[in-house]
Amino acid sequence: MESDFNYVAVPGLDEVVRQCRNRNLFFSTDIEKAIQEAELIFISVNTPTKTYGNGRGRAADLKYVEGCARMIAEMSQNSKIVVEKSTVPVRAAESIMHILKANHKPGVKYDILSNPEFLAEGTAVEDLLKPDRVLIGGEQTPEGQAAIEKLCWVYEHWIPKKNIITTNTWSSELSKLAANAFLAQRISSINSLSAVCEATGADVSEVARAVGLDSRIGPKFLQASVGFGGSCFQKDILNLVYICEGLNLPEVAAYWQQVIDMNDYQKTRFSQKIIECLFNTVTDKRISILGFAFKKNTGDTRETPAIAVCRTLLDEGAQLNIYDPKVEPEQILADLTHPKVTESPEHVKRAVQIFADPYDAVRGTHALVVCTEWDEFVSLNYERIYASMMKPAYIFDGRKILPHERLQQIGFHVQTIGKRLLQRSHQHQQQQQQQDPSVRPYPSHQTNGLGPLPANGDGPSAQA
Repeated sequence: MESDFNYVAVPGLDEVVRQCRNRNLFFSTDIEKAIQEAELIFISVNTPTKTYGNGRGRAADLKYVEGCARMIAEMSQNSKIVVEKSTVPVRAAESIMHILKANHKPGVKYDILSNPEFLAEGTAVEDLLKPDRVLIGGEQTPEGQAAIEKLCWVYEHWIPKKNIITTNTWSSELSKLAANAFLAQRISSINSLSAVCEATGADVSEVARAVGLDSRIGPKFLQASVGFGGSCFQKDILNLVYICEGLNLPEVAAYWQQVIDMNDYQKTRFSQKIIECLFNTVTDKRISILGFAFKKNTGDTRETPAIAVCRTLLDEGAQLNIYDPKVEPEQILADLTHPKVTESPEHVKRAVQIFADPYDAVRGTHALVVCTEWDEFVSLNYERIYASMMKPAYIFDGRKILPHERLQQIGFHVQTIGKRLLQRSHQHQQQQQQQDPSVRPYPSHQTNGLGPLPANGDGPSAQA
């Protein structure tokens, strides 16, 4: 942040930083001075899933949180309010307080608050300015309540007091895990029904709309897709599973584990559909992947479904052309050559090409796979794309954002999530057009082929 540019791909963040920098927003590497001058200290470090030792693959790794606590204890010269902003397991505040008290200095007291963030990538600035709620948890003592009031005072400068919720510390910590678990659960629930829809002829978008109109349920997070991703959902659910197992609640742990299992199943199911449609082999076939970020309006690739799709196709011998408007090529290669993804990084480097232009990415490919719901994918010139692809040309819409019938009119074989699409030959479509002039692809003289194509009425999947 010492540079003049912000490299975090969050809409609106650059403007906020430029407006506030050196006015009431300052960046420094002098940690000791910052700690000594601060009254409130936010711990906002990463809490990734452990990759080693006890709890590997499920428990949250709190080494960075512990490091912050030890640094605060070492450098503080007066009393502090320490605020957990990171997503942590229940009773993590107890561990922080234990470290601070064990390194106690005369005249220095600490209060620990839990203040989890509920910002979604891609809309973080808007979520910060207009949050559904702000949650603050603290000890139910006079000192704890006084600390809560001080943090409330900060938020009350732009957030109505009625939107600020105060609880005890443990409720606040668990609420963050619970919120992400509930959101992911809704996505896995509708994705499970998408498999039923494909098997029966129902349309998952129609089912989601009918269900979402129930005021007790609501429409959000009911968009079927290739699966959820991001840094929070899977990590937090696995953490919740681990906590439940530690509390001897195996049935509860199994319940939440199923949310992850269903998400993995959806990614596998989508990948297998690609292989089956391409005559049960993708060996040496070049396939274009449009979108690598886990959702639009971010360059974040953590737990993105695109990794699972690419891994399956690469394992089957496919050659991949990848395009994403925000993700750096180095990040894509780092993800696909990670030891968890492949044992042959050199093979991946030979099989993967990364493009800066979507039309270059699809040229000469057998299939186009949409893995991220970027708006620009809706308005691409699909007549131009069809002309440049191998025939038969396939589109696999993993985000349900494209107008499938119009793509079929051009000549594409189209597959999507949660809906059977009647596959008609291009010759049949041309014959139908001759019989009925109203049935035709968009005119080729339009500058973008299909024009700004309206979405299928589904909208992109909302993910935190």
